[in-house]
Amino acid sequence: MRRARRRLRRAGRCPGRAGWLILTTFDLDEYVFGALRAGASGFLLKDTRPADLLDAIRVVAAGDALLAPAVTRRLIEEFTRQPEPRPRPPAAAGDITEREREVLTLIGLGLSNTEIASRLHVSLSTAKTHVGRLLMKFGARDRALLVIAAYSTGLVRPP
Repeated sequence: MRRARRRLRRAGRCPGRAGWLILTTFDLDEYVFGALRAGASGFLLKDTRPADLLDAIRVVAAGDALLAPAVTRRLIEEFTRQPEPRPRPPAAAGDITEREREVLTLIGLGLSNTEIASRLHVSLSTAKTHVGRLLMKFGARDRALLVIAAYSTGLVRPP
């Protein structure tokens, strides 16, 4: 796994290049966190159904992030064990419009671009533009990091 992480870091994320989807038999938190830190956009276990694997490939190829449900559950459990952060704006918050703040909140709640567009009564293209601007302003490589930003700034609170 260490060798894979080094390769991921060296490869980096290039514009127009698909993200990394990790498929493994190892259901260990340290591997998940290591893969995400190295730049992976997805993490699935090898017992994933073929249809779900194909969907995951499409999601990551589209530039979004995806984690196995069991991994997501543990990540949320670990996150909710942390002390509640004091709401404070992120470094990029000064550049975020009120609409982008709404979009960031909806991303933090797990909504897709289509769901965000529907909720805010805007086109899908407009929703994608807001997400793209948030990615740029936060220096985030994918939505997973925007979810973390939504929680760490207090826009979204654990249930």
